[in-house]
Amino acid sequence: MKILVTGGAGFIGSHVAEAFVNEGHDVVILDDLSTGRLENVPKGARLEVLDIRSERVAEVIERERPEILCHHAAQMDVRRSVADPQLDAAVNILGLLNLLEAGRRRGLQRVLFASTGGAIYGEQNAFPCPETHPTDPVSPYGVAKLASEKYLHFYAVTYGIRWIALRYANVYGPRQNPHGEAGVVAIFTEKLLRGEQPVIHGDGRQTRDYVYVGDLVRANLLALRTDYCGPLNLGTGQETDVNTLFHMLCEACGVSVPECHGPAKPGEQRRSCIDSTLAGQVLGWRPEVGLKEGLERTVEFFKARQGKAS
Repeated sequence: MKILVTGGAGFIGSHVAEAFVNEGHDVVILDDLSTGRLENVPKGARLEVLDIRSERVAEVIERERPEILCHHAAQMDVRRSVADPQLDAAVNILGLLNLLEAGRRRGLQRVLFASTGGAIYGEQNAFPCPETHPTDPVSPYGVAKLASEKYLHFYAVTYGIRWIALRYANVYGPRQNPHGEAGVVAIFTEKLLRGEQPVIHGDGRQTRDYVYVGDLVRANLLALRTDYCGPLNLGTGQETDVNTLFHMLCEACGVSVPECHGPAKPGEQRRSCIDSTLAGQVLGWRPEVGLKEGLERTVEFFKARQGKAS
């Protein structure tokens, strides 16, 4: 199949694009390299350096005629979305519409959409929560992801473009960007390996559902083989608080560092954990990499990258 992967030079998107190439698909990557890295682009994929909001998107889709859009390009910083909702909407909503409008005119058949299994639900009243849980996002980022799912429903009803919204839990693993607020595992790992002191925001008892990136890659591959249309949670169903995560990373890095707490982030979600039962029924998917193993793999990646840099 011909697959267009947006954000395919980034953390999750590059792993997914690489898996598509390895399965023999014809892969085109669209990435503006604002956060993606050239070294992440898999061999065998073609790269178009382009912002998803650009008018030139239509030219790329006209030329390539992708059957599948795997959409990972996004403004993914929740705090930035709060500070600048217009920018968040421009990238995350208008960017998607730019792709869909070009795609519907050129034979696009299906969309795999990287959604969020945390921000889309807001403060949960069930743990872990299924896809039927109320969606009351408390950040513009979460609002944009929910709006995007509604637009995908519209394009399915009106133009017959099938879609799956893969609602990712908190993703971690090799290639994660340690510069920003979205990846606490990468941020803590890089600091620990450099002998610096990570700062835990608040009391550190806020919980997240941490899922390894390789497990999400399998979900994307499986999503190519189903006609299911709608959202699917992809997480472990297990809560881990930040303090516990910090000590697990210290162990994986082979260091002993005391906890250091700073001010809590205003409006931060207290608990987040999602139920992936439906993904098991629809895709035959379940997470296979436990947190301890996944963190060890992630630390080894960062050690190797620091070694190359030195």
